[in-house]
Amino acid sequence: MTARESTIQQLNIAAQAAHDKGAEDLVALDVSEPLPFVDVFFIATGRNERNVMAVAGEIEDQLNAAGHKTLRREGRSEGRWILIDFGDLVVHVFHEEERLYYSLERLWKDCPVLPLAVPAAAAAE
Repeated sequence: MTARESTIQQLNIAAQAAHDKGAEDLVALDVSEPLPFVDVFFIATGRNERNVMAVAGEIEDQLNAAGHKTLRREGRSEGRWILIDFGDLVVHVFHEEERLYYSLERLWKDCPVLPLAVPAAAAAE
């Protein structure tokens, strides 16, 4: 199984929104093989709690404006790790310390990394 084209379109919206708000280390993982109910994990890092909240808010606003409904959101009040579930796309916006601690890329290292069409993606590779 591979990520659907509709999910890739959502991913591109999310990546651009994250980039526009200054997120760093943007990574997209195709988790459709081990997780049949999700296609892509999108991971981004904010420099501080305010930036984490701003990045997550912009991603959610842009995806909602494009017609993609938020199914669930967690962690917004703390601003350390915000998870936003859009169904086939799950967005993780981390504070730097939490990103290092939880290291989702290491946990899901067997999953293919998807290319992102934003300049900040080059820093993650």
